[in-house]
Amino acid sequence: MVDVYAPTVPLAQAFLDAGATVVRVQSTVAAPPVYRAHPDLGMFAGNVVHTGDFAATRAAVAAYGPDLVITGGETGVELADQLSEALGLPSNGTALSPARRDKFLQNETVRAAGLRATRQLMVTDEEKLRAWHAEIGGRVVVKPVRSAGNDGVTFCATPDESVAAYRSILGSTNIFAQRNEAVVAQEYLVGTEYAVNTVSSHGRHRATDIWRYAKMTVNGVVDRHAGVFSTPVDDVPDVVEYGFAVLDALGVRHGPAHLEIMSTPDGPCLVEAGVRLCGGGAAYYAALAGGESQLEWTVDAYLRPERFAERHRRPHQVRQHVVTAYLTSPVAGVLEEYPLLDQVRALPSFHKEHIGVRPGERLPRTVDDSTEPLMIGLAHPVAQVVADDFRAVNYLDGAGFYKIRA
Repeated sequence: MVDVYAPTVPLAQAFLDAGATVVRVQSTVAAPPVYRAHPDLGMFAGNVVHTGDFAATRAAVAAYGPDLVITGGETGVELADQLSEALGLPSNGTALSPARRDKFLQNETVRAAGLRATRQLMVTDEEKLRAWHAEIGGRVVVKPVRSAGNDGVTFCATPDESVAAYRSILGSTNIFAQRNEAVVAQEYLVGTEYAVNTVSSHGRHRATDIWRYAKMTVNGVVDRHAGVFSTPVDDVPDVVEYGFAVLDALGVRHGPAHLEIMSTPDGPCLVEAGVRLCGGGAAYYAALAGGESQLEWTVDAYLRPERFAERHRRPHQVRQHVVTAYLTSPVAGVLEEYPLLDQVRALPSFHKEHIGVRPGERLPRTVDDSTEPLMIGLAHPVAQVVADDFRAVNYLDGAGFYKIRA
């Protein structure tokens, strides 16, 4: 499993629980700083660090006699494709690997397959960017071609803002400690955005869970994700059908994927895709909502493909309605306490809290996923209860929610 870090340890554990032996492969010599918590290497039968010599890494992995090579995260997608293909194992292949990571190539590949894709520009010149934005009109999105977690994603209302975003992103370092060598500008899609999590086996696809985004513009950030609402898969058949077509276009035949799709008045349109497990604890909350997640379906896809084939079209369940609320700090400093957290805990649908910044630690002003102070999980059999409680969390989450040390 390539690039297993803290967010995807549950996937490694799911394979261990199924009786598999897991060897960890690290695609870079140094781990990306964004992964502050590293997995316990004791859970793995080995740890192979890729130093850039593919032949050496292939030989080191081959020595374990693997049945599968899969990615454990976004940064491991391409190396997992290379290793699985070179070793003759189930693989998505390398022909379309770049399109599974590069956001510009991704949309062009989807467009070439005859699917709706966002209008976009690979930015190479500031004046061309100005002219393109003026032609598109309104708001556009400028972002790195490779990253994740909303890192570097900038919403720009004017051509001058687009150029400023381009200058800021190009040459900067992304959350994976990689230099941003290219920037893409895309039209701003208006509609309802969904996260569609899937698992594939030999070209058969299963939508395991779907989440509808709630957004707000705060702290100078447009469309900051305030939370996600579990959405019954059968409620959005057009989004699911389009998502499966995107997987086919990107050559995804095996493994988990995370698709962000905007449902617009003109139909679904891809925002971006990650051909790996969805992070952020999604699997836990997916199982809470519908009794299934990417974890067990990924294990079946690789270890029990016949079982996957028999079950992948079975009806979906709704066990509870679930919301995860992402809190947004408007202040920065050393955190003393969350004085209103007990009021959140008292809400009827409160399920769990996930604290990212603890008292005594430095609290940043929230501008993206990596600067979220905490996440609140809500769950209840009645959808209206979680909707009301989500609004209560939003109401409480302001300057008064954070006591900063004087």
